[in-house]
Amino acid sequence: MAGKKKKRGSGGANWMDTYGDMVTLLLCFFVLLYSMSTVSSEKWEILVRSFNPDAAEVSQIVVGEQQNTLSDPVSGGAKPDETVDDFDELYYQLSEYVTENNLQSQIELSRGDGFTFITFRDNVFFDGDSYVLKDEGKVILDEFCQAIYEARDSIQEIQVLGHTSQATPDTPNEPVSDRFLASDRATEVLLYIQQKNIIEPSKLVSSGFGQHRPISSFDTREDRARNRRVEILITKNDSVVKTLEQYYEEANMIDIN
Repeated sequence: MAGKKKKRGSGGANWMDTYGDMVTLLLCFFVLLYSMSTVSSEKWEILVRSFNPDAAEVSQIVVGEQQNTLSDPVSGGAKPDETVDDFDELYYQLSEYVTENNLQSQIELSRGDGFTFITFRDNVFFDGDSYVLKDEGKVILDEFCQAIYEARDSIQEIQVLGHTSQATPDTPNEPVSDRFLASDRATEVLLYIQQKNIIEPSKLVSSGFGQHRPISSFDTREDRARNRRVEILITKNDSVVKTLEQYYEEANMIDIN
């Protein structure tokens, strides 16, 4: 008895399904490549950090010619589509260092159009009535010098400003010692930066204001302590030169009653 012929299956078109799926996947892949070709450095960094949230930095990530090393750790940072240059990175890196080391009560950072403003409280670098840099102050300055070095080509000038405070509410300080202490402290910080050879000495300026540029009143111990400080004002290349009061106003520092 002759055997029955096997009936051919009706799935002759199954290869078309496989082919269609493959074409669809390829299309999705090319769309993904195109979208990545126009991604900003900030969005790319966010993507990488999502895969490795514990990473301290992503300095090996390069998008085109732009290298981005840190995300904005504080409010007021760059907008998602805004290009972050070396000068912006200076602010981000310093902010991250202050936050990681819980130095917010000792160091304040502000920034505005074309400048970064750093305030060091009187006990960060010096003991009372002294202009000798403390060892712990040198450690902090070392970190700041590293950030300055990485942004050196975008920096126009670094001003180091020394300030004292009126010792009692109603009695001005003795002028000679007041001025010398403020100037000597500013000069000591400037010399420490200069000796690191991180930036051209011509870009470094120091000034001593004594008690005459307060950012608070002289009424209470806390107010007077706030006035005792060393400030570093870093301006960006081609930025508009402003008065110190204008920088204070933009940095929201003045709080004189």
